[in-house]
Amino acid sequence: MAATGPAPATALREPTAPSPAPTPAPGPGVPLPHLTAAGIYPTTGELVRYAEALTAARPGLLRLSTVGTSRAGRPLWLLSAGHGRRHVLTVAGAHSNEPVGGASAIRLAERFALDPAQLDALDCTWHFLLCLDPDGMSLAERHGRAFRGWRVERYYRHFYRQEFTCQPEFRPTGTRARAPLPESDVLVGLLDELRPAVQFSLHGIEVGGTFLQLTREVSGAARTFRELAGNLRIPVEHRPFDGVDWFVEGPGVLVLSGTEAGTEPSDERDASGFLSEVTWTYAMRHGTVTAVIEAPMWAADAVGDPRRTAAPEEHIARVSRTLLQRGEQVEAALGTAPRPRVPDGLLPYDAAGRELLGVGPAIVHTWKSYLADGLGGVGLATTVGNSVSLDIAARRIPLRAAAMLRQALGDPPADPAAASALDDLVRRWCRELETSFGARWLPVRRQTALHAHAMLRLAGLLLGPGTREGAR
Repeated sequence: MAATGPAPATALREPTAPSPAPTPAPGPGVPLPHLTAAGIYPTTGELVRYAEALTAARPGLLRLSTVGTSRAGRPLWLLSAGHGRRHVLTVAGAHSNEPVGGASAIRLAERFALDPAQLDALDCTWHFLLCLDPDGMSLAERHGRAFRGWRVERYYRHFYRQEFTCQPEFRPTGTRARAPLPESDVLVGLLDELRPAVQFSLHGIEVGGTFLQLTREVSGAARTFRELAGNLRIPVEHRPFDGVDWFVEGPGVLVLSGTEAGTEPSDERDASGFLSEVTWTYAMRHGTVTAVIEAPMWAADAVGDPRRTAAPEEHIARVSRTLLQRGEQVEAALGTAPRPRVPDGLLPYDAAGRELLGVGPAIVHTWKSYLADGLGGVGLATTVGNSVSLDIAARRIPLRAAAMLRQALGDPPADPAAASALDDLVRRWCRELETSFGARWLPVRRQTALHAHAMLRLAGLLLGPGTREGAR
């Protein structure tokens, strides 16, 4: 897709310069470290230290720079690989409960350090924004990130996910919109400056399967992605819970509806009512294709079951009751006594948890009013796989709320009775995910392999010879 408007004259993008000579293979110099082989999620600090070690080992190939700061003044780090004519941008760490993205970015950067010819073949410079929200990640990782073989309950005991208005990939819009987050401005600035041919947004899900979202159809992408997931023994969500207004291009692949006709993407309204423009669609003004890749921490094989169901409306009604009733259980656990003061450091947990308690009715309305016409004809709960996905979602949302509201009470808890009741809900609901849905831990190596190989294969489809982006 041709880029619109003249390219900005910046140090990062020089379209008039001649193509550089192929990058020489790495010599015997500084040996590469092997953090990704440890099989754990690196913290934000470890990500930066490892990126520094990579750039020290391959100074002619890799560069590390800061491109801005977060709300709390933490630096946003960009690791760049290669010197090709075109640009690819990978964004990691957009959601604080999803630690896999940074590990996947480092894994692919390490691969380029070992074999820079892959970048030369694509004629691209590949940029990795290592963590888009370091403030949120610092809260989520305050107990460490040693998730090797964790059980579901241990993960949720330390769970934190930003409230909707604090998620940097979503820029507020509307007549009363507040100012964008500085992290959002940094990402938009990068998109304007680089005008990447491809943007990858790396995400994770607690329990379920993998899926791919594309801002426009990419020939061969669906088959390639499903084959990759199959080779890694990762189930593909038959109809993901996310992207209910996106076109279903077969199991596990969603394409932004309306892009074939060149229509302007509409703003996004989440279940809390927050109206925003997503940075995935913002990039379309530059001809950028965005691919959002989800990797599960625990796989639930049943989400990929294609068998048809007999009574989808009954199932939607049942999961809707589950979602609303469990929200009421969390409210009951909090009790009716006056709320204790929440320490400043725990306020984000309280705000995000209480926000989730209020989104149930809007989610239920979306489920019950969904129409598949024009979106691939795949109705909700019409397959066993999607029925299971909805079952998990109806349990995940109140579980997240209970887990964060428990942490907001502190240790020792300001309200011991509420803490005990919330602890019990978290314990029972986590055990249910493991036993009722057969959640099995996916080693971090396999999660990062999914991200890294999907990025490489999709980049090949988009930037290879004979493609539209291949001439950019």
